[in-house]
Amino acid sequence: MHEISLVQAMLQQLSDLAAANRATKVIKITMKIGQQSGVVADSFRFGFEVLSANDDLVRGAELAIISSPATFRCTQCDHTVTAMDRPDCCPKCQETFLIPEGGDELILQQVEME
Repeated sequence: MHEISLVQAMLQQLSDLAAANRATKVIKITMKIGQQSGVVADSFRFGFEVLSANDDLVRGAELAIISSPATFRCTQCDHTVTAMDRPDCCPKCQETFLIPEGGDELILQQVEME
């Protein structure tokens, strides 16, 4: 479960942000996780719950996760489809070879601190 190491990196980033802004408590964290990122949102949330319990800075903080879709481009007709899950085929020409574009982000989008 690589989500634990991703949460650890996020907690370090939060610690750095808090120090830079002289904050002592993180209230809310908003993460944007793309459907094509390879990150399982539930596992990320679980890792956050486990690791934040031992960290005074983020203990009790709310974690909001925003899922972002990918765009899939058809190699035959160049039609694009935005979807959370990979389509089986292009809805326009039925081609099955679609190239994903985007949806692979893992972004610390917003942090509320005091």
